[in-house]
Amino acid sequence: MSVTVDLDKETGVAVVTLDRPAKHNAITVEMARRLGAVWRGFRYEDEVRAVVVTGAGGRAFCTGIDRAAAAEVPQPSSPYTIDDPLLAIGPKANDLWKPVVAAVEGMACGGAFYLLGEAEFVVAGEGATFFDPHTAYGMVSAFETVHMAQKMPYGEVARMALMGTAERTSARRAYETGLVSELTETGGALAAAVRAAAVIASYPTEAVQGTVRALWSAHEAARAQALAHAPHLVALGNLPPERQAELFTRRRDGHRTR
Repeated sequence: MSVTVDLDKETGVAVVTLDRPAKHNAITVEMARRLGAVWRGFRYEDEVRAVVVTGAGGRAFCTGIDRAAAAEVPQPSSPYTIDDPLLAIGPKANDLWKPVVAAVEGMACGGAFYLLGEAEFVVAGEGATFFDPHTAYGMVSAFETVHMAQKMPYGEVARMALMGTAERTSARRAYETGLVSELTETGGALAAAVRAAAVIASYPTEAVQGTVRALWSAHEAARAQALAHAPHLVALGNLPPERQAELFTRRRDGHRTR
């Protein structure tokens, strides 16, 4: 299923890995379903007290939805709704309030922000980069920008979304602007994330989950309101799929990392 779960029963930390490295851990429809099932299952597994989510292979955390998989999903004709396979890939979308730490190596872009946006904090290796390709391919970045607006200053989110594939945010810049809470040497993000998760997992889980819920309540209303607009904006602003595919095949090779 390309999503693996490893639980250390001694520490109470589960590591969820997107395991499709040959495709930069791009998410298929089946992987999206599997992620939702994993998060929902953790609600009933008392031995899981904290979670780390990461990507296999080191080249990418996740590059969003697999374009071939996206083409398989039929869309409603109404501009007021959208069938987005990624909507329920995050822990909060599945009513899981156990703390989640994201460990990022390599690229994290586009649909990866659904996961990063629902993690409590992000640990990244120095070689990690963050970018949002949507506008370059004639697509509205709606859900992604809403998620990132909870993690970064407005100007940083706007720049990342609007610059598309021409520019990537370095792990260092992401650390400076608050998206990343800890910066490690390349290859060290997972170990650092697991260490932090193990500390959190050692505390009384009721207090931890209550704290996570309280943190989310601070911005939940604004986030929900913003996400409610996203389907309309996507329906109105996206180019037809064939034009998106054309732009994708002509995508630029070079990019600037800042």
